[in-house]
Amino acid sequence: MTELASPLALGRGAELANRLAKAALSERIAGADGAPTEGHLELYRAWARGGAGLIITGNVMIDRNHIGEPGNVVVEDDRDLGGLQAWAGAVHDTRPASQLWMQINHPGRQTPRHLTPRPVAPSAVPMRAKIKGAFAKPRALTRPEIESIIDRFAHTAAIAKAAGFDGVQIHGAHGYLVSQFLSPLTNQREDAWGGTEDKRRRFAIEVLRAVRGAVGKSYPVGMKLNSADFQRGGIEPEASMRVVEALEAEGLDLLEISGGTYEAAAMVGAKRRESSQRREAYFLDYAEQVRARVKTMPLMVTGGFRTRAGMMEALSEGVDVIGMGRPLCVEPDLPERLLDGATDGAERVDLETGIKEVDAFMQIAWYQRQMHRLASGGRPSSGLGRVAAGLAYFMPQRGFPPIAAVRA
Repeated sequence: MTELASPLALGRGAELANRLAKAALSERIAGADGAPTEGHLELYRAWARGGAGLIITGNVMIDRNHIGEPGNVVVEDDRDLGGLQAWAGAVHDTRPASQLWMQINHPGRQTPRHLTPRPVAPSAVPMRAKIKGAFAKPRALTRPEIESIIDRFAHTAAIAKAAGFDGVQIHGAHGYLVSQFLSPLTNQREDAWGGTEDKRRRFAIEVLRAVRGAVGKSYPVGMKLNSADFQRGGIEPEASMRVVEALEAEGLDLLEISGGTYEAAAMVGAKRRESSQRREAYFLDYAEQVRARVKTMPLMVTGGFRTRAGMMEALSEGVDVIGMGRPLCVEPDLPERLLDGATDGAERVDLETGIKEVDAFMQIAWYQRQMHRLASGGRPSSGLGRVAAGLAYFMPQRGFPPIAAVRA
């Protein structure tokens, strides 16, 4: 049986030291110009000390005119190369065996209107009624703009490699731009980039090919993909499965399975059907279907893992990497304690109010506040109040000067 401490060869010469990964979480601690800060160094040192074989950054934006949240890091040129090198070095100097991958992303229509008053998307489809007040209606991208965005993904990936990051992950989930192209709900085009299932997945494939061309054949490239949008009219599991098969054919190094969008937040614990609730991980049923159809591409599943038993069940059924995000905000050393047998699982944290929209926001805000405590050199607190965390979400973060300014 595969153990949590077993190494994993990714097929291009890269190897993960163990089967535990710190999944991407939006840190929101960048400088005003999107530069990495000393807070990133402190936070990622804490996670490196924690012992996960793979550490994936929060979503790094490829275009400073289109960001998902205030405080996102932006990498569209090499102006912050020194800070990015320091970020990668913070992990490698702390634990050389841990790999650090940069998650690269374009939000498309999922950018608040106060950040982007005229967002772009595959088609001019607004967010649904309950939340569309916070998001401006997008305009449809032109063909040259689509090609330019693909180039931006590749350029950001090349900078990540130059800065010393061990790999990149393309964010193709959670309703961001790559996911928007895949979904018939948000991609209503009738040209080379939409209209059929094959054309809707073209953008994801072209982004992957461009990134691979920019970083070379031996550099690890992964993608985060939705199992489904959990919305009527969105991408269904069977169509998503064919995307997976296409990614394997392209030689993707690691596929992370997640699900949901801002409109249907399955990735933050939305209610699941009874058959899924019997299992710990949110998307394990889907992962088993993927494993039955793709034999060689490594699979990472994120969402819901809390116990060693649940993780071992997933490994026994074809999952290769266990992704954890929120638990490592409260217990950054959890991977090491799982690996050495000091614990059987994560501390239980119950933030639910029973109101789905409130719960989704509250969990994001509460765990993000824990990250900010770690980034400040402090310790997380399971007793942190929900109201205080919610209020802090809307306050500008201070105390994290850009790395370049500190090191000048």
